[in-house]
Amino acid sequence: MQQLDFIVMAVFAVFQMLVGLAFSRTGTNAKSFFAAGEAAPWWVSGLSLFMSFLSAGTFVVWGSIAYNLGFVAITIQLTMCIGGLITAYFIAARWKQTRTLTAADYIGRRLGTGVQQLFTYLLTVVSLFITGGVLYPVGKLVYVATPFSLEACIITLGLMVILYTAMGGLWAVLVTDVLQFVILLAAVLIVVPLAFERAEGIGSFVQKVPADFFNVFNGEYTLGFTLAFTLYHIIYIGGSWAFVQRYTSVKTPRESKRVAYLFAGLYLVSPFLWMLPPMVFRALNPSLQGLETEGAYMLMAQTVLPAGLVGLMLAAMVSATASTANTLLNMLAAVFTNDVYKKLIRPQATDQAMVRVGRGMTVVFGLVSIGIALAVPHIGGLVNLVLSIGAISGGSLLLPVVWTLFSRRQNARSILLVSLVSLAVGLFFKFVTPLAFDYKLSRAAEMLVGVGLPFALLALFEWVLYRAKTTDVQYERFEQWRAGQQAADEAVARAEPTGQVPSQNTFALRAIAISFGLTGLGIAGLGIHAGRDVGLIVGVGLVILLVAGWVGWSARGRQVPQSTHRPERTEA
Repeated sequence: MQQLDFIVMAVFAVFQMLVGLAFSRTGTNAKSFFAAGEAAPWWVSGLSLFMSFLSAGTFVVWGSIAYNLGFVAITIQLTMCIGGLITAYFIAARWKQTRTLTAADYIGRRLGTGVQQLFTYLLTVVSLFITGGVLYPVGKLVYVATPFSLEACIITLGLMVILYTAMGGLWAVLVTDVLQFVILLAAVLIVVPLAFERAEGIGSFVQKVPADFFNVFNGEYTLGFTLAFTLYHIIYIGGSWAFVQRYTSVKTPRESKRVAYLFAGLYLVSPFLWMLPPMVFRALNPSLQGLETEGAYMLMAQTVLPAGLVGLMLAAMVSATASTANTLLNMLAAVFTNDVYKKLIRPQATDQAMVRVGRGMTVVFGLVSIGIALAVPHIGGLVNLVLSIGAISGGSLLLPVVWTLFSRRQNARSILLVSLVSLAVGLFFKFVTPLAFDYKLSRAAEMLVGVGLPFALLALFEWVLYRAKTTDVQYERFEQWRAGQQAADEAVARAEPTGQVPSQNTFALRAIAISFGLTGLGIAGLGIHAGRDVGLIVGVGLVILLVAGWVGWSARGRQVPQSTHRPERTEA
């Protein structure tokens, strides 16, 4: 990397942080801080959902698979498109219709406080380790490319994410996610054609890679694994507590569907863009071995990009992971503030007090995540352990809650039993049988157990309860609360000053337009000195400028109806 690359990275980091801090003015109440006023534009929430799903693993782990095995890396990521489509059609609107702010809030009202607290504590621990797990690889990515120490990279990146997430709340997360999307897309759109040019065209690329490089299924990534992974993504995209905020932060159930449809549409196209550079690099340099293959994506970028744009690509990859971290931190702060502090510690807390607690808990959870990330080099295999626990907990902790969105029969006892049994079985096969019996499940079998077992148990309970012709009492209470909440929400909305949410929405769109404009100018400026590639790079910058103009124009005089959904709920 050249000096210009470091300058570009530093400027982008400061710029992104300033954009996030600009939203400290919007986080004046709990509704704005944790739910963006429940009036975020659906396309902003959709892009944020998409970016929250990305991490350095997209480029490092899947990039390694793309380099080694080829097209199957794209096949695996297309399962995320299917998961998004199913979520859009069946699940997203259901979350908005619950009239709750967070998934934890819904669990408390639908299944009771005891179940809510258990799920909250379990998923908080898992989410903290996952956040630390994603901070570590992105810190290492910067460490490898810069002269700074690994510890300094992790701490600096972590503090930046904490700062703008704590000050700006969900609005800061949403808008910085959109900015990160544009940076990442611009960088990839530049790399892909330059990579094919370096490989002397598509025909030459096809001839230089192995014969099975374009197989839909390859190696251990079989049809069975792909089907199981598809089921997992339906559950994860539809039930992840962090993603639920994206469905509830928009105005209507119809817009919740649009959020998930946009996610699915992006994942129909993006796997090809993400995975083509490491696949093409296989044709240019087939000699990478072992862990070297994890750097295939960045090596391709360094091979074809001019000075300055390598730094932009690295900044984009860092931002993708930062998006995952800021999403998890905001979700954890929202859950603690609304469902622990508000309900158990200080039921009469004001909006201002809840925002202060939310900001404080963002800092606390962020510092814990940094500590976990710093511990990774000293505890072998922690990241793999974290990812394994995340995969195991997906089916056992998320699927039962999603099931209750459609069932009036499931109760607290059945949900708890399914979750705990599934979690115990998954952990047993993951960590006990390899040591005690020298037996390890294949990737496909592991995914099937993680998803299939809770599904089978839930179906069994549903059949038994159906035969008994019973309806959960807590479900009836929840429906009564939900039916009465609309009138209460509308009464509170009439008593509040109008225009606050539309003002925040317009401010967000203007901030996005300005961010896009400056980004487009920056990319075009870097492209001027790109030699023969000047047309491509400047062209990408100009397209971003046009998009900035459209967003800015759409924000002029924009008035967004204020949602009647409220974070402060009447008690059941």
